[in-house]
Amino acid sequence: MENNHQIIIVGAGPAGLQLAYFLEKQGYDYLILEKADKAGAFFERYPRHRTLISINKVYTGIDDEETNMRFDWNSLTSEEFKPLFKEYTREYFPDADKLVTYLNDYAQIHNVKVKYNTEVSMIDKDEKGQFTINTSTGETYTTEYLVMAAGLYLPYMPQINGMEHVIPYTECSVDPDDYINQRVLVLGKGNSAFETADALISTASKIHVLSPNPVKMAWKTHFVGHLRAINNNFLDTYQLKSQNALIDGEIEKITKQEDGSFKVTVAYAHANGEVEDLIYDKIIACTGFRFDNSVFAEGVMPELTINERFPNQKSSWESTNVDNLYFAGAITQMRDFKKHTSGFIHGFRYNCQCLFEILAGKINGKEWNNVKVEPTVEAITSHVIKSVNRTSSLWQQFGFIGDALVIDHNNKEARYYSNIPVDFAKDTYFMKEEEYFLITLEYGHEIFEKSPDPFKIERVHRNDVANADQSAFLHPIVRQYRGGELVSTHHIIEDFENLWSEEEVHVQPLFKYFQQQLKSAEVMS
Repeated sequence: MENNHQIIIVGAGPAGLQLAYFLEKQGYDYLILEKADKAGAFFERYPRHRTLISINKVYTGIDDEETNMRFDWNSLTSEEFKPLFKEYTREYFPDADKLVTYLNDYAQIHNVKVKYNTEVSMIDKDEKGQFTINTSTGETYTTEYLVMAAGLYLPYMPQINGMEHVIPYTECSVDPDDYINQRVLVLGKGNSAFETADALISTASKIHVLSPNPVKMAWKTHFVGHLRAINNNFLDTYQLKSQNALIDGEIEKITKQEDGSFKVTVAYAHANGEVEDLIYDKIIACTGFRFDNSVFAEGVMPELTINERFPNQKSSWESTNVDNLYFAGAITQMRDFKKHTSGFIHGFRYNCQCLFEILAGKINGKEWNNVKVEPTVEAITSHVIKSVNRTSSLWQQFGFIGDALVIDHNNKEARYYSNIPVDFAKDTYFMKEEEYFLITLEYGHEIFEKSPDPFKIERVHRNDVANADQSAFLHPIVRQYRGGELVSTHHIIEDFENLWSEEEVHVQPLFKYFQQQLKSAEVMS
């Protein structure tokens, strides 16, 4: 049947295309349904002021394309490393229109199967347990495995008395002249809020940016969704007394005045319980997006979480309550909300690669991508060092995606599994294995959190390998599990240039760790 496919993906954004690349490469029966007339249509409108905050570092001084993906936040992955986004612009923070062009070229070059101008109107299951997908074209598609990759595009509006007077980020004017001499309140403290506030500095008379919690800087938390330097000009205008302000507080109510202005009753967070009425001409909500679950019939409605903004997901990105319903793209940030990079292309492109491995395992019993490693401490140490110095997935999805070294004493084998979600590995994949090691790259978050100044953190001396666990900056961590329980941890000491290859400070301590944990130089002897 032409409209029946083994896997159907909803949405031809970067996640849908990325997953489809792997399905196409391996000859799976799949189809993407896309409501727009092109791929990546979301980026024709967002961000509203058209500058991406995803970096595009063209010149790295490195020839290896896999390593270069550590500094490329916009390209999708492929074995061929083509096309790459850096071929479209040299701008470090590119224009969003360039991304739309890139995504459509990627789809064409890799022969991705997409049915455009096909909007999904209803999703249900038939008596055989297959998903039935009704579309705006009047056609019905069926599939055993459904992947929602349509992104987050509905505005999330907090429950506030008088919220009907607030303009969503999706609808606000981006013409600064529409705000000349006006008092503007921006709700939210993410990048869309500061992007909006920055754009109004030259025309608005007063701008306040408000949310219940203090602003968090990406340079301290390492979460790229927190405030980035490209959007923080507004902070200067606040600290240097230019009529603008940040407010930590709760809005009790919003009331429209007779003159068309709005009275906002604010309970301040840091003013000993003070409540004040503030007057604004416009209020803009930059409070994020949410998942659209309106297309699901009652019997297949996915459970929601995090203020009902995201579908709840297992470590495999499968719905917690609907079998064979999976999620890809920005939706998957539910698993690492405001911690890692699953909400961004440079994070979820690796999630999509992992999701392909999960689906291939479920459909065809395919084993996760792995290679045999010579069962000696020397070979194992060398393999780990090579991976942490080159692999881009561990770098971009620090602490969330890792490698796994499985020790099979019975068969005298060591296998190295690349790019596997840490939670999935612990939850399901290796629970039956006698012994395995998980290898990740991670920051010493506790050290950053304790420091009042993220630019003045004492770095561990390069020769102080005994205190490698005090490394604050990105560094490799190896954790040993036996019978599902954590039994040991080894930190490879941080390096100023993120090259963990020095014999005395990086390689030898790791060798001695494996030697001790595996009890002999010959692992299987």
